[in-house]
Amino acid sequence: MEIATTIPPAKMFKAFVLDYDNLIPKILPQAIKSVETLEGDGGAGTIKQINFGQGYQFKYTKQRIDGIDKEKFTYSYTVFEGDALMNTLEKICNEIKIEATSDGGSICKSKSTYYTIGDIEIKEEEIKAGKEKASGMFKAIEAYLLANPDACN
Repeated sequence: MEIATTIPPAKMFKAFVLDYDNLIPKILPQAIKSVETLEGDGGAGTIKQINFGQGYQFKYTKQRIDGIDKEKFTYSYTVFEGDALMNTLEKICNEIKIEATSDGGSICKSKSTYYTIGDIEIKEEEIKAGKEKASGMFKAIEAYLLANPDACN
């Protein structure tokens, strides 16, 4: 999945990755209630619990940061526990790269790899729904940054 934005890559990476834990519950409290660091210092190996908002279809997920590069604007993490895996997935591995565009903005390139339990097949509409939620979060962060130009500098 690729999403373009007018926000420069350093600022988008800071908001979407580095400040995500504090920013997203403020911007989208109905979706994400809180993000807790369970262990680690924010680098590779850090374990976080994402607690979803009341009335959201899921309660929580746990994810592990696999890699983070603040200079190349890359971030990878694995969702390994929680009801969002719907008892059909062992894990979901995600890779994000934010690249500069010629107009001063950036493009977020995202790849998710789903590991199913046994022979279970994931329905295309489930993948599409996940992409729409991720895209919605990205767009919400973009709107916040456009409305608050001094944020995440």
